[in-house]
Amino acid sequence: MDGMAIVWFKRDLRLRDHEPLAHAAASGLPVLFLYLDEPSQCAHPDYDQRHRSFVMQSLAAMAHELKEAGHILQVIRAEAVPFFTRIREKIPRLQLYSHEETGHHLSYRRDREVKALCRACGIPWIESQSNAVVRGLTHRESWNEQWADRMLGPQAHVPLSSVIPALLPISLAHEWPAADPACESTSAAMQPGGEPSGHRYLDTFLQERVEGYGRAISRPQESRRSCSRLSPYLAWGNLSLRQVCQATLLARSRRRHVRQIDLFTARLHWHCHFVQKFESECDMEFNNLNSGYDDTRNEVHERLVKAWEDGLTGVPLVDACMRCLRETGYLNFRMRSMLVSFLAHHLWQPWQAGVHHLARQFLDYDPGIHYPQFQMQAGTTGVNTIRLYNPYKQAEEHDPGGQFIRKWVPELQSLPLPFVYRPDRMTPLDQRFHNFTLGADYPAPVVDVDKAAAHAREHLWKTKRSDAVRSENSRIIRRHVKPSRVPRRDSQ
Repeated sequence: MDGMAIVWFKRDLRLRDHEPLAHAAASGLPVLFLYLDEPSQCAHPDYDQRHRSFVMQSLAAMAHELKEAGHILQVIRAEAVPFFTRIREKIPRLQLYSHEETGHHLSYRRDREVKALCRACGIPWIESQSNAVVRGLTHRESWNEQWADRMLGPQAHVPLSSVIPALLPISLAHEWPAADPACESTSAAMQPGGEPSGHRYLDTFLQERVEGYGRAISRPQESRRSCSRLSPYLAWGNLSLRQVCQATLLARSRRRHVRQIDLFTARLHWHCHFVQKFESECDMEFNNLNSGYDDTRNEVHERLVKAWEDGLTGVPLVDACMRCLRETGYLNFRMRSMLVSFLAHHLWQPWQAGVHHLARQFLDYDPGIHYPQFQMQAGTTGVNTIRLYNPYKQAEEHDPGGQFIRKWVPELQSLPLPFVYRPDRMTPLDQRFHNFTLGADYPAPVVDVDKAAAHAREHLWKTKRSDAVRSENSRIIRRHVKPSRVPRRDSQ
């Protein structure tokens, strides 16, 4: 084969609104559809089998559609640089197309190495903008306007019948092991991966489920139905944000559930806002965004972190959230925030002690959102208010009747309210009456929540008012906030 255009899929596992595919088709070259199952990326501490299963389900859906159109999706277990080096030796006229990826440090390093290889070998690599995230951005002037233009722009659709198929050379097909996405095991408790599944969730949300969006968004049980549940499909690229935005605008034009749709639309904007933060300052994967917090919470207490990870803190809503997340891969935003707040504030642990664990639990893990959000909830940005959630108050307000806690912490199932929220308040007589022993049937709280909160509040606000934090705030605002919308000192 004289020439070939490769569409390299990463976190963009779809065949619609896919600019690299459109550019490859326009090249006039035969197109190879490629996904690299990279061992180094799978070994990252943020990666979990649930992510792999979702990815493989997504690839299986793509492979099925491509096969019907006369194409093959090549899923190859190989590292990027060795693979592209070998294929370049076999095919001199090679072009590479992909989306830019806002990933963790390993994927950044991988992309830099591929870029160096392409320059050295004369391989054109055309990277398309991902959603509305701007690479190399150093300020937010006009960013909102660019976001709107991008979301309202035309989608990049390509009829697969117009694409000339290409196959991996036989010698390379034997050299690199191929994976069959359809053979991967999956969990019925997790959302299914794939472009068709993403569109089904989008349709049912905008047609039916959005009605309860604003009312149930903070409730851990009701939100499982009333929230969009689109985050995994956006994180792994089964849907583009532009597709979701335009479908949402169309639904709004029908003048049903307008207020709920407007609430949801605001959160679509936040999606790119946080990814842009990470794109512009990816060191926050490891370091405090505001270095003024570098001397705060540096000691890790493994016992406390382990209790938090296992859902055995003795604080029912915290434990219910962690167990639900571990089993299903999903938790609503407020409860996610509470989990981070409890780790960082009540347990007084550095955010780095739990950031990988939650990444592995979230089916919708996206580095560009995960790290900025984790630091915001842990109170290390300096420019955001300190969010210190009282887990007992959150339970009373957002889990009326204790249904969520009873489901995920069955040890408390037979207890009446308010003991479902606070089993630590049971007297010895209460425990005997309900045939329940605190510390045996369910752990006593690992910390005194009220005292821990007071300690955290005192130290964090003192640090937040320090010269070191305030000095860093000026830099952070210049880089990540639009000048005309500079926040008050303690607001987002």
